[in-house]
Amino acid sequence: MNDVDPGLITTPVTADLLRGHLDIERTAHGLLPHRLPARARRQIPDDQLAVAEAQPSGVRLAFRTRATTVELDTLPTKRAYQGFPPLPDGVYDLLVDGSLTAQATVDGGNLRTVTDMATQSAELREGPPGTARFAGLPPGDKDIEIWLPHTEITELITLRTDAPVETAPDKGRKVWLHHGSSISHGSNAAHPTGTWPALAASRGDVELVNLGFGGSALLDPFTARALRDTPADLISLKIGINVVNADVMRLRAFTPAVHGFLDTIREGHPTAPLLVVSAVLCPVQEDTPGPLMPDFEGGTLRFKATGDPAERAAGRLTLNVIRDALAEVVRQRAADDPNLYYLDGRELYGERDHAEFPLPDGIHPGPEGHRRIGENFARLVFGEGGPFADKAE
Repeated sequence: MNDVDPGLITTPVTADLLRGHLDIERTAHGLLPHRLPARARRQIPDDQLAVAEAQPSGVRLAFRTRATTVELDTLPTKRAYQGFPPLPDGVYDLLVDGSLTAQATVDGGNLRTVTDMATQSAELREGPPGTARFAGLPPGDKDIEIWLPHTEITELITLRTDAPVETAPDKGRKVWLHHGSSISHGSNAAHPTGTWPALAASRGDVELVNLGFGGSALLDPFTARALRDTPADLISLKIGINVVNADVMRLRAFTPAVHGFLDTIREGHPTAPLLVVSAVLCPVQEDTPGPLMPDFEGGTLRFKATGDPAERAAGRLTLNVIRDALAEVVRQRAADDPNLYYLDGRELYGERDHAEFPLPDGIHPGPEGHRRIGENFARLVFGEGGPFADKAE
């Protein structure tokens, strides 16, 4: 960590300063935000989801202050893939009254190196905490948010400022609870407020709780229960790509699993607007089943589908098969659930978008793609006539 300025005021990081999390774990260093509750975490079957839910996509500190200098001590856990250099350091976005004003990174930290892409087995090298420092902020009273890196596990240690802080006031905004896969998590977005859910939430003027889990939107019952039990006004579910690329079920199991997932959510949110969104365009999986496998040919990580398209007739899932199934599930249920909606994900990112902003690794959009998806979601869902326009539970 940097040398501590004795003129700064130290404020412990406590739960009342955090937004966008479902649980907090006390560690030897400080607080670790989680995006699944402890009960759900005890049922997680693999490291993929265990790591993803602890990466604080959408989690932010929120407070009011006159400070012009802000420092945040954290212990990040960074990622690398064996044989490749570490990924760029995660970015901390500081917003002043809702506008992105400054960014920082944290040196040091732990390094988790994935040694086997198929099993996600990894080796951990421990490192020291570091400091995200923001100086030269505008004077006067202001509301500050610090969005944490969306792909780095981040233990929060201490907040320091050159003026006192107080809890951010409740602005009365609706809470948007979203669940999805790695694209919702923010894969390939350049910074935490550049993920498509963060962009859409800003345009929709809502409070985001992002349960996008890389590789892990698999209709797990414990995730459905977490969604059921989380206070929310608006709920969206982006379903499909992980079920296909993990090759975890066939059509016979998929359709009842979707019904069960929706049944569980409706136990806690019987009348909230609930939007089911199918996968955005992903050419490698549109008509080819999984499993999806990494392809390092050419020295860069890309992905390819390895299933046999001929097996669709036997119930193997592709994105087009899943889109048809989701549309039918929503059509059936909407007769008794007028607040249930369906959106084809290709309206968020389709052929024309792909031609303009191709998927860099074959399955995830880059920063421009995230912006396009966020803009389209805000227009189609939060905009006039959309399922979330002026609606709440």
